[in-house]
Amino acid sequence: MKQRLITAIIAGIFFMIFVLLGGAWFEAFIYLIATIAFIELLRMRKIAKYKVPSVVSVLLLWGLLAPDLGMINTMFDLHINKTDILLFSVILLLSYTVLAKNRFTFEDAGFLLITVVYVGFGFLYFIITRNAPDEIIGGHTVSGLSKFIFVLVVIWATDSGAYFFGKAFGKRKLWPTISPNKTIEGGIGGLVLGCVAGIVFQFISPVSSSILIVAGVCILISLFGQLGDMVESAFKRHYLVKDSGKILPGHGGILDRFDSMIFVFPILHLIQFI
Repeated sequence: MKQRLITAIIAGIFFMIFVLLGGAWFEAFIYLIATIAFIELLRMRKIAKYKVPSVVSVLLLWGLLAPDLGMINTMFDLHINKTDILLFSVILLLSYTVLAKNRFTFEDAGFLLITVVYVGFGFLYFIITRNAPDEIIGGHTVSGLSKFIFVLVVIWATDSGAYFFGKAFGKRKLWPTISPNKTIEGGIGGLVLGCVAGIVFQFISPVSSSILIVAGVCILISLFGQLGDMVESAFKRHYLVKDSGKILPGHGGILDRFDSMIFVFPILHLIQFI
């Protein structure tokens, strides 16, 4: 528990430094942790030994993480978009299944593509949110940084609420075959504390003109954050691993810490909150 707390404090401070810096520093940091998270998933499935598809997939990941391909198109006089990059990668990976004589299978190629989209677009919306231009909402200037921190506060409050409520009141298992330690009471506690934290944040630093919108968004963040955590737990159960990695002592890997966020940020863009 002590090691877990120390790691959480140090990693949290380190992460927030890059969040506050924003711009190219933040983008470079996101490229780094997204790449690590992607490699963690490759190792779960034991695909990392296939060098060619692994390299192709990492390059595809970097392409998806780019907020804008305009610079690349200008430098090389191209007119490509992310759909083109994704389609070309599909062709390369499927071709490699033939060249590898099915040692690298169709299922492996599908896993890589889904994983790239899951990790790539999840982390892309970190960058888009943090670097979003200022808006005037209800007479207040709302920055991308403000909304980014708002999301973090709700997610972290949800995690804390789920943990402490689960410890204190947890009796009914939420989904024991996937995550045996999670309880229904913990999930409800996380939802409540996440909403309370988000509403308090709204009063201190408004992110919307309507408290009802903020309450609804908090519910979505909490629900999809917990769902993202369950999805990553399902990965680990399927591939028989305890943690996605070992880079964070007491916590596991990058994916173990960012599984909720890479589900939440795309959802908030989908509903056009960010």
